Amino acid sequence: MAPPPPRELLAVVEAALLSPAPPSPAQRVELLHALRDAAPAFRALLSYPGPKASDRTQVEAKEVRLPDMPPITLDDTDVQTALKLSDELNLNEIECVRLLVSANREWVLYGREPLEIYRLAAGLWYMERRDLITSLYILLRSVVLDQGLDADLMYEIQSQMEALFSVGLRQRIITLVKELNREEPSGIGRPSSESYVLDFRGAFVERRAIVSRERLSLSHCLALSALIKLMGPKEVKDTFSILKDCAAEVNENTSVELQITYGVLFSLVVTFVSDALSTSHEKASLPSDSSFRREFHELVTRTCNNTTVEGFVGIVCLAWTVLLMLTQDQNSARDSIINASSGVLADIWSCLDIICRLNAFEFLRERVMQTAAYQNDDDDIVYMYTGYAHKLMMCFLSHPTCRDKIKEIKEKAMNALSPYALPRDHIEDLNISGEQTGQPTKQPFVSLLELVGEIYQKEPELVHGNEELWTFVVYAGEDHTNTQTLVAFLGLLSTLASSEVGAAKVYELLQGKVYRSVGWNTLFDCLSIYEEKFKKSLQSATSMLPDFPEGDAQALVAYLAVLQKVVENGNPSERRKWFPDIEPLFKLLSYENVPPYLKGALRNSITAFVKVSPQLKDAVWSYLEQYDLPVVTVSPGQHTATQVYDMRFELNEVETRRESYPSTISFLNLVNALIAEERNISDKGRRFMGIFKFVYEDVFGPFPQRAYGDPREKWELALACLEHFCLVLRMYDIKDDDIYAAFSTSGPSTSNASIEKQLPVLELVKDFMCGKVAFRNIMNIVLVGVDTLINERTTQTYGILLEKTVHLSLEIFILVMERDLVLADVFRPLYQPLDVVLSQNHRQIIALLEFVRYDYLPEIQQCSIKIMGILSSRIVGLVQLLLKDNVSKSLIEDYAACLEYRFDDFQVIENTKDDVGVLILQLLIDNICRPAPNITHLLLRFDVNGPIERTVLKPKSHYSCLKIILDNLEKVAKPDINALLHEFSFQLLYELCLDPLTCGPVMDLLSTTKYQFFSKHVETIGVSPLPKRNINQALRISTLHQRAWLLKMLALALHVSNISSSVYREAVLAILNDTFGHCTENMKNASMFQSPGTPINTSNGPMNRNKVLELLEVVQFRCPDTSMKYPQLLSNLRVESKMSQELHTQLSESEKGELKESFHHMLKWAWRYNKNLEEQAAQLHMLTSWSQTVEVAVSRRMSLLEDRSQLLFELLDASLGATSSPDCSVKMAYILTNVALTCMAKLRDERFVCPTGADFDAVTCLDIISAKQLSNAACNSLLFKLIMAITRNESSETLRRRQYALLLSYFQYCGSILDSDVPPSVIRFLLLEEQEGDDDELTLQKVLKEQSELARANFAIIRKEAQAVIDLDMSFSSEFSQRFCTADAQFSLLLRISHHYGKYGSQILLSMGALQNLSSCNLLGYQKKGSSRLNSNVVKERAVEIDKKRSLTAPVLRIVTSFTSLVDSADFLEVKNKIVREIVDFAKQNQSIFNSILRENISGANAFTLERLNMVVSILSKVWAYEENDECSYVQDLFSMMHSLFSLDFGSLNLIQSPNMIEISVGDNSEHGQQQPTLQMVSDLLNSVTLALERVGEEKYLLLNKVRDLNELSRKEVDEIIKVRMKQDCISPNDNIRKSCIMQKYTYPAIFLRTSVGINVIHSSSTAF
Repeated sequence: MAPPPPRELLAVVEAALLSPAPPSPAQRVELLHALRDAAPAFRALLSYPGPKASDRTQVEAKEVRLPDMPPITLDDTDVQTALKLSDELNLNEIECVRLLVSANREWVLYGREPLEIYRLAAGLWYMERRDLITSLYILLRSVVLDQGLDADLMYEIQSQMEALFSVGLRQRIITLVKELNREEPSGIGRPSSESYVLDFRGAFVERRAIVSRERLSLSHCLALSALIKLMGPKEVKDTFSILKDCAAEVNENTSVELQITYGVLFSLVVTFVSDALSTSHEKASLPSDSSFRREFHELVTRTCNNTTVEGFVGIVCLAWTVLLMLTQDQNSARDSIINASSGVLADIWSCLDIICRLNAFEFLRERVMQTAAYQNDDDDIVYMYTGYAHKLMMCFLSHPTCRDKIKEIKEKAMNALSPYALPRDHIEDLNISGEQTGQPTKQPFVSLLELVGEIYQKEPELVHGNEELWTFVVYAGEDHTNTQTLVAFLGLLSTLASSEVGAAKVYELLQGKVYRSVGWNTLFDCLSIYEEKFKKSLQSATSMLPDFPEGDAQALVAYLAVLQKVVENGNPSERRKWFPDIEPLFKLLSYENVPPYLKGALRNSITAFVKVSPQLKDAVWSYLEQYDLPVVTVSPGQHTATQVYDMRFELNEVETRRESYPSTISFLNLVNALIAEERNISDKGRRFMGIFKFVYEDVFGPFPQRAYGDPREKWELALACLEHFCLVLRMYDIKDDDIYAAFSTSGPSTSNASIEKQLPVLELVKDFMCGKVAFRNIMNIVLVGVDTLINERTTQTYGILLEKTVHLSLEIFILVMERDLVLADVFRPLYQPLDVVLSQNHRQIIALLEFVRYDYLPEIQQCSIKIMGILSSRIVGLVQLLLKDNVSKSLIEDYAACLEYRFDDFQVIENTKDDVGVLILQLLIDNICRPAPNITHLLLRFDVNGPIERTVLKPKSHYSCLKIILDNLEKVAKPDINALLHEFSFQLLYELCLDPLTCGPVMDLLSTTKYQFFSKHVETIGVSPLPKRNINQALRISTLHQRAWLLKMLALALHVSNISSSVYREAVLAILNDTFGHCTENMKNASMFQSPGTPINTSNGPMNRNKVLELLEVVQFRCPDTSMKYPQLLSNLRVESKMSQELHTQLSESEKGELKESFHHMLKWAWRYNKNLEEQAAQLHMLTSWSQTVEVAVSRRMSLLEDRSQLLFELLDASLGATSSPDCSVKMAYILTNVALTCMAKLRDERFVCPTGADFDAVTCLDIISAKQLSNAACNSLLFKLIMAITRNESSETLRRRQYALLLSYFQYCGSILDSDVPPSVIRFLLLEEQEGDDDELTLQKVLKEQSELARANFAIIRKEAQAVIDLDMSFSSEFSQRFCTADAQFSLLLRISHHYGKYGSQILLSMGALQNLSSCNLLGYQKKGSSRLNSNVVKERAVEIDKKRSLTAPVLRIVTSFTSLVDSADFLEVKNKIVREIVDFAKQNQSIFNSILRENISGANAFTLERLNMVVSILSKVWAYEENDECSYVQDLFSMMHSLFSLDFGSLNLIQSPNMIEISVGDNSEHGQQQPTLQMVSDLLNSVTLALERVGEEKYLLLNKVRDLNELSRKEVDEIIKVRMKQDCISPNDNIRKSCIMQKYTYPAIFLRTSVGINVIHSSSTAF
């Protein structure tokens, strides 16, 4: 078979080998078949047919025939582009035409310039090459690295790879690494060739850079291949030759070239080490070939003038020496070689001399392993490199010959170096580690120690069980006579302590039992000796402290580094006992003569103790305040009288002169570690204000202007400051009280007390809001830009520090923007929101947003996307800003590339907040509804320069997020990894289709035959089985949501599509055909629904089945039980008792373990409970979407479906069957019942559809009588399932109402179309009049018979299956229920008359005696308490009756309230008195209910109670003033209510000067009985009312002032003013009664003073007094 296309091959390889789940059997088979088919492409790797004269002639003739395609006609541009591709890429002309065809399929080439077409086609060719090389790399990597894959599968892949290497694949790789670097068409191209191509996103990429990346991938493949099949002699010599060529041309600033050189180097190292360690006797080792051994030995021992080449050759010589030694040992053991031993030993010793002379150890450490290029290489490759460096050194250190050489170089190092290093010419040249930059080249022994330490610093786990290493460590630590070897040895120990096992081993080594002079006692004794010496010096007459010996300082720094690593990585329970007294570490910190780098080492080691235990953390705080240099905070405008040696002095006077800042950096790191462990944050950081001022003013303020000897220290210093700022912003929240307190003390102040009152978080946020020093410095860090950061990250060792600094800077911007709006409302206009400050310079906004392109650290991309989300919600003209600065195109491509990389990634991201793909999709969704043009329009390539709704979307022509989303939804690849991305993508498209502006363009795009989006996914994801809950519940939930959004899109498309348009009609027909499987249109027209080449499915095909029913089956499952609640779980686990015991007493270790296990169970339950709730919500979401799709299709597109009655029956049958299922919840049953109602209604409509189509004249009575109806069996089946649904155990009132409505609709459908009152003789006469014949009589008899049979069957089912329903109906048909329903309907009628006809309607009702009838019917009367002897059924019935009577209270009161409007509007006094008297009599007759309503507890009343109370007060306030006899105690009840309201509510009325209006806090209302109002109580009431009115007047005055200064207010304040006025003007009858009273008092302040009720209150009170 022909080799698969590279893209398809890569997809198969990635799906099988990179997925987090093991490959399925189908994937394994597909992978192995793809490997066999791709073998020719691998053998001829990157080898393509060259130009051919006949093919060139064919292209010039403008007609080309490609395989499996019809002839292609070319135009002049196509011919020109194809020939240019052939000339510059050394490709066959026909192949170039194929590239053009593929490029046109990938990107529409119509309308593009010839150069752009050339670049796109060339970019596509390079993409194919990249896919092929990447496939090879993944295959080799899967074999070499243990990824937990199936052993049989790995064996198959390895066998095929070995076969490929046997036929020359590796030789081809070696040749390509060399030849691709040439300036030839097959390499980087001639100087005159086009230098740039366009990549997959349409961005310019240099051709040389693409070829370099290819060479790098090939070098990785070369290194991996050595682990699968060892190189032969020729391959080794060719690789060594390429290594020298690469080393000669390498430039330290080009990281890719360095990485290529490292790949070639380690190919040889891996080959030699693997050959040396091989125990197989099947193949002879390389040195066994004597001629090769002599030739290669001469090559590695030959001198070279290039020092870089010599360094790489020295490393190869080291590996070659190991191979010679181990091979010699094996040969000596077998006694196979006798005479050659002396020659081999001579070669070994000559190589050892060369290694030591060139100091290959130093070159391997400094020029390879410590370079940025090595650290930034692929993680798996670096791991392999480091692992084989470890094997190389273990072979070297463990061999007796090497041990002799090591002993020799150790003695040489001890003799060559003096006990202490020579003094420096300039002490300020010291760096943190105390290394001497002016010293001669290091001794090989020192370099060897440092190299071993470097290896195990990168891979600490390699220390475990490595006895050869610890044997070497014991030997290397003996008898040190100088500082340099001691420092190197201690440095080795510090790296070995980077793991828990290594830390324990190093701690034991330094306990004093192994070494005589190297140990922990030496460290602490030395610290104590110097502290005592300096203390005596201060006490003596001499004023100068003695100098600190440099050698001792370096040794102490190395000791402290070991201590730091041991404490950091030690076992948490054991390390608490290791160092009980840490006070000596603090005692040297305050002395001026102690070098800053030693102070830095002391503080770094102290920092390691902070996390050991809370007790040690407190001890560190105490010692730090006692011994360390103080932080003196000087207020602005003040100067200290005497110079104090504090941290400020050491920073500005000592470290600045040295251009090195280890002391300050270590101090900030220590303080940050201590603050991060603080748990008491009640003081909001006030106690750390002095430290914050030091960091803010003295360290970070002048940070950019300082000079730095080591660029690493610049970013370490900035990083420490930024970490401090992040701590301040994360730990402390800003409350309103803090803001107002700061506002009141925001004036200038110079006292230290005022500084202590300041809050660090407030000061930092205020700095950003006015663009001061912290904002400027952090902004300058961000303004470094993406390109500079990428360059520094890949070429400099401090690049990682710069990367972390940029990340923290972006995080600080996000943290500030979470707080700035609250402060801006108070401190405006002095302090502005951060978006306003950023808008002053557009370059600042662009710099923040462009970091979405930085893909080395995903956290930086996340921060940039979050900042985009915040700015897009605040800056209305953000899109115009980006367009103006010409960055919109690059930003669109960057977001699309970021999203595509996330879709292609195989890493599972647990926290969705860290998923850049989810963040981008959420950003797009959130911005849809914002003013146009918005960020969603820009990133999806809408026409932001014109009307959005007129955009013609072309995702195939423009690279954007829309193209990425559509491409990935078309494939729906990696569902287990990209589930959330697919879900949010469907949601985004649905929201776009729903938005008025974007609906048209998106619907036009998705309805085209190119996408067929609305119908194609029904088969792919719609009806596919759900993932198992116990395997991947998160995927199950996301899949349900995906189907829900898809079904919503289908419903929307069916609803809004205009089928008069051919495009939309085709889309609707495709949806109906693929979803319902019944379509009246001729589906044989494949061009309408299918792309060319796809099979045609007719209505009888398997694809046209009713997938709607399958979708219902998918969503119909039982959700997990969520009945167990949280308190029940606590009681089961007895967590509360254990927690209280923990608070009062100290638990034992076993009890603590039990408590920990209980909490683990509780958290596990909470997680599972939340997931189950999410699954229930997802199930309802999908079912709701399904119901929308069905109802829209049935309601609006039924005419496009065929066999409609059968389809409706299937839907009804499935819905009712699902409703009666035990797996169906009440909510699901309600949704399904609604669907059934719609289908039943449509089924009834179908009976009245004209039987003869559009020819109405041809319709006869017989046609109508015999209209199509479901069979009796089908109807009986529906009724049976409906009865089962009604009698289900779980139900609700609303569900039953819908089910009864469905039952009635069913009976109406089953009823005969013939009126039973019409005699049969008349019907027969009509039939005979139209057409004489016996058939009509037979048809009529058949219809009547079927109708009677159906009626009997329905009745039988009701009697047999639904006795409970019959009993329920009988209970509802009782006298009371009938009376209640009748009264409710009558009241509704009366209210409508009163409402629609106003005054006249009320007069008519009153004249008809409505009030007398209401009083006589006793509907307001409450039932007396029943006897306890009554049975429970009677009690329940009476309780129901009482509840129903109470529900009639509100309608009656509404009617009476409408009558009170006639009191004021009456023209004659007699009429007015008559109306008042009738209403008063009504109130007296219903005294009990009026009193009970007035005595309700207002504070806890619901909306229904408050509505009744409002109406009773309204009625009494209108009429009761005319009643002189207060025998009903209404006045007392009104007064009690008013007294309670005003004394409690207004007594605690707080008027706050804030954007909020009035906050009412209600205390506990005490019960007020029947008390007579006194004058004192009336006076108190009026005083409280007056006070409230005065406060409200003040509030109105303040609001008025704000309105006058409207232009100076923030948007939030203006919105609050508008809301206040709306609340005052519009009070709903259902509003809270207190709110209503207060608002009425604000608007009509005299109502409580002018009413007659108030007069009666005063009169009654005076009489009682």
